[in-house]
Amino acid sequence: MKIGPLRFALPLLCAIALPAAADVYSYEDKDGVIHFTNVAPPSGKASHWRVLYKAGPGKAMVVAGSSTAGCKESRADVVPARDRDPGRYARYDSIIAEAAQLYAIPETLVRAVIKVESDYDPNVVSCAGAKGLMQVMPYEETSQRIDHVFDPRENILAGTRMLRLNANRFQGDLIRTIAAYHAGAGAVAKYGGIPPYQTTQDYVRMVVRAYNRYRERASARTGAVSRAPG
Repeated sequence: MKIGPLRFALPLLCAIALPAAADVYSYEDKDGVIHFTNVAPPSGKASHWRVLYKAGPGKAMVVAGSSTAGCKESRADVVPARDRDPGRYARYDSIIAEAAQLYAIPETLVRAVIKVESDYDPNVVSCAGAKGLMQVMPYEETSQRIDHVFDPRENILAGTRMLRLNANRFQGDLIRTIAAYHAGAGAVAKYGGIPPYQTTQDYVRMVVRAYNRYRERASARTGAVSRAPG
């Protein structure tokens, strides 16, 4: 299946141009002004800056490289999705709406990523150590300063924030934003699009399929409301 160049318009979170593969650092000075840079601060001043976004290897390379003990033995989830309650699909509605509004990411995209990553089970752990509803990687826990990665709100806010940062890097390109969430921004920049990793190609297809389904449902609900008698 060939995925076309789908796009959605997204405002920038930070009014700065950033190389697609760079880490992003932020620092709030004594006057409350927040500074951003993709240049690593000098070692003597590093404590004043925090990594806003770490250009890590992404799930695809960690799994493919079998760099974790779990993936060397099996690519199956260490803790698979076990929640089969249909109510789980609406359980996090308010958090998803909050995250989508805060980071200007379509709710339908956040839902699609959660569906593919964990099927709405907050306890899932992959062989690579990705955790929770949006499968946050260990290095992302550190860079995003996540204290309770299995907490649905912290996890969804962090995952949506990373979608926003990827969308900023790739000018709102839907396909590259999704691919970067799985393979890492550096890999997407290197190959100019979806990297030639089968796992990432499959992942993008699944997320786009789920995204389109959620969009259709949202459109149908909106149409039903507009046709309702006043």
